Formats: sequence, structure tokens, C-alpha cells
Amino acid sequence: MSTGSLQARACQELSELAPKGDFGNHGKIYIFASTMTEEEKLHIEEETVKMLKTVFDPEIPVDIYSLGLVYKIDVDNEGNVQIDMTLTAPTCPMGDFLFEDIRQKVESIEGVKSVNVQLVFEPEWDQSMMSDEAKMELGML
Repeated sequence: MSTGSLQARACQELSELAPKGDFGNHGKIYIFASTMTEEEKLHIEEETVKMLKTVFDPEIPVDIYSLGLVYKIDVDNEGNVQIDMTLTAPTCPMGDFLFEDIRQKVESIEGVKSVNVQLVFEPEWDQSMMSDEAKMELGML
């Protein structure tokens, strides 16, 4: 039996019990898992990248994604987004501002349940991680 038909059957059994207010002693366990398809997860990841390209360090006229500050974007089956990123310098005073901007923007994407931004310093960021577009914008090419 497919996952979809199991979920439908569980919903039907639960709906039959709900009007009676009878939820006990039936030897049944109801599990409602909201699992996303790979397509849905990919869509959220693509939308996350678009949103990250609208987040700018106020001191640098290039978005954080093009700067190469984002190391990893993971979307789990529940719609939780995990972003691993770094800063141009460990003492960057704009870190909190950037993290809040990221959270607000990514949480606005349809299907996203939560956003966790993890600050990492390995590998250490350097200018070679920037996209060619970012290097051109900063006059490095």
C-alpha cells in the first residue's frame, strides 16, 4: 500500500472516530507526516537562492550568495531550511542584521516551515569564492 493511501485510510479512520469523541483503546496509531517531494524541495531551494540574492552586506554592494558566503542550503521533508554560511570576516558587525534579514526573507517562501542559519568558519572565506559577477561588480576582473 502506498504512503498516500495509508495516510488517506488513517484520516478516514480518524474522521470516523472524531464525531464520537472516541480516540482510545483501538490499538491504532495515527502518524501524519508531511513529506515533500524532491521537486518541492528543489523549488524551495531555488526560491531560497533567489531570496539570498536580495540580501546585501551594507558595506559591500554585492549579495551574500554571489559573494560566496553561503556554503550549504538543505531543505528537509517538513519544509525546514538549514543554511550554513560564513562572513567575510569573523568580527563582521553586520552578522546579526544579515541573519535576521535571511530568516525573514526565506520564511516568506511558500512551503517553508522554519529557517535556521548556522554561522560556520570552515572553510575560511576568501575572495576566490566569489562569483565572476561579484568580482566584476567590485572591479576585480
